[in-house]
Amino acid sequence: MMDMESLMARAQSLQTKIAAAQESLSQMHVKGIAGNGLVVVDMTGKYDVKSVNIDDKALALGTDKLSEMVMSAYTDAKTKADVLIDKTMSEITGGASD
Repeated sequence: MMDMESLMARAQSLQTKIAAAQESLSQMHVKGIAGNGLVVVDMTGKYDVKSVNIDDKALALGTDKLSEMVMSAYTDAKTKADVLIDKTMSEITGGASD
């Protein structure tokens, strides 16, 4: 059985690794794309949207279609960020977060 001091040291080490991973995730970027590239959302691994790029051609499609593409690009970026987060955290925990 593990003693309390050893357990606390392991918990502190894991906490430090998680903090470093979160900082790393804040520097990583994913791109969500919709409308064959007419709308691109750039997001960090911490879900911070850094930019939304809308091609002029998307404006001609009307507000409903444009809104749909923006939401789709955001969803694509979030899905990619989720994968990035899962992979990063799994590496730290040795798969224990699955």
